[in-house]
Amino acid sequence: MKAPLASLLLFGLLAAAPALPNLAFAQGQESGTASTPRKGPSGLPVPRFVSLKSSRVNVRKGPSTEHAVAWVFSQAGLPIEVISEFENWRQVRDSEGSEGWVFHALLSGRRTGVIMPWVKEKQEVALHNGRSASSAVVARVETGVLGTLVSCDGEWCEFTVNGYSGFIEQERLWGVYRGELIN
Repeated sequence: MKAPLASLLLFGLLAAAPALPNLAFAQGQESGTASTPRKGPSGLPVPRFVSLKSSRVNVRKGPSTEHAVAWVFSQAGLPIEVISEFENWRQVRDSEGSEGWVFHALLSGRRTGVIMPWVKEKQEVALHNGRSASSAVVARVETGVLGTLVSCDGEWCEFTVNGYSGFIEQERLWGVYRGELIN
């Protein structure tokens, strides 16, 4: 079984945080980019980010129930990247680069993001009240925290986590491509 992502802790929240829409960003690995998707058999772009519907999702070694379970995701809402499609199965990649196959009904189009999951030691990341590093800090969040993407302008995303909303640099998120626009 695959170990879950780092504990999703929110700390150092500042009082009186205004309600803002949420955005997300992706890590920008060698996977697809926002400008180069093709259409898969479903008619949807490939590659693309989606999230897990369930808190228990089997990831298989191939596109059928006849294939062995490689690992199990145990966190609903995690963003994953769809990199291929075969009938009702989606080949996915997680933030660690692991790949496998998931039945399409276990995936959601809801956009979520994880703050810098590639950073192994915990760090604080500021959630701002505007699209600027010089804007006021709404909250401080740890790397590995899961949240919801509201919108992204290609540089900043509106991001909601544990009732707090603010803006974070898109390049600090796994779950959105570098330069991708989300409305």
